Parts: sequence; C-alpha cells; structure tokens
Amino acid sequence: MPDANFLAGVFSIVVIDLLLGGDNALVIAMAVRGLAPRERRIGTICGAALAVLLRIVLTTVAARLLDLPYLQAAGGLLVLWIAFKLLVDAGESPETAPSPNQLLKAIWVIVVADLTMSTDNILAIAGASHGHVGLIVFGLALSIPFVIFSSNLLAKLMDRYPILIYLGGAILVKVAGDMMLEDRFVQQSLNPSPVARYVADAGLIVALLLAGRYVGKRRRKRSAQK
Repeated sequence: MPDANFLAGVFSIVVIDLLLGGDNALVIAMAVRGLAPRERRIGTICGAALAVLLRIVLTTVAARLLDLPYLQAAGGLLVLWIAFKLLVDAGESPETAPSPNQLLKAIWVIVVADLTMSTDNILAIAGASHGHVGLIVFGLALSIPFVIFSSNLLAKLMDRYPILIYLGGAILVKVAGDMMLEDRFVQQSLNPSPVARYVADAGLIVALLLAGRYVGKRRRKRSAQK
C-alpha cells in the first residue's frame, strides 16, 4: 500500500498540472485553430505527447539550465516570435482547407513553445516527486489528457469568439516578457522594479498585438489580390 508521502506527492502533482498547464493549453489551442477538426485532433495529441516525452528527458537538468545566463531571455524571445506568428494567423478562417505542412507546422510550434514555457511545470513536478522517477513520469504524463481537453475547449471558444485569440496572444506575450525579465543576466544587470516590469509587459503586449494584426491584414490582402 502506498505510504502517505507518496500519496501526498501524487496529490501535489495533480494540483500542479491543473494550475500550471493553462499557458501550454493556450498555445496549443492557438496553434491548431486553423486546422480542420480531424487534423486539429491529430495535431493536439501528437504535439502534446511529443512535448511531454521531451519534458521527461529534460526534467533532470531543468534546475541547472535555469542558472545559465541568457537562456530564459532567449526562450522569452522564442515565445514572443511564436505569439507574433499565431497573431498574424489569427484572422484566418478555421474552415480553410489545411495542407499537410500546416499540420506539421502546428505540431512543431506546440512542441517548441511547450518546452520553452514549461520550466515552471517541470521544476514543480521534480520538486513534488522528491526524485521519485515514477512520480515524475506520472506527473508529466498526466498533463497530456488535461492539456488536450483544455486546448480543444479553448480552440472551440476561439472559433466562436475570435476576440479570445487576441486575449490569448496577450497572455503569451506576457509569459514571454516575464521569461526575459527573469533571466539571470537581466536580473543582475538591470534588476527591473515591479513598475518597470508592468510597463515592459504592457508595451510588449500592445506592440505585438498591433504588429500581428497589421501584418496579418496585409498578408490576407495580398492573398485576396492573387
């Protein structure tokens, strides 16, 4: 029979997955929104499963990676670029027939963004498991059904309420800004105050939303003229 510490670890991991999986579900929902229903399911499942498998491998080194200067800043820039690309595609109709390249692109975006944004989830699960490999695998595997369910729900809501795409994009931009501002080098050299962080986040959100909308409109206008 499992002891109390093991059961407490299982409970902690379930709570961690529920609390920290939201941003990952959001990026999956935005990445697969432009796909047809069947491709959307394939992209969600494949992307989430591949990302979690890579998370299991990376869990043991995540704590050390956080101490490397520039790493979180680079990750933040990558998430910022992903958010921009998703915002550019925000105006595309989900009924448009997708090509195989779009499905592969969606899976690639899911895996890269999930790994970039999952440091908090990885470290929290590693801490709650106290080094128990079985609990680590359980926690990361458990995130698959949660993220799949959440992302499918979010994608459907975005189809119905397109304004949610821009809200989701704003959240991703904030995640990217926080990652860059929490980088070891940035903290040591700039040590930004809470006010400066709020201003930086707000500026990034406004700039990326406007840029994504502008570039997306221009691209769709060029496509319509062909």
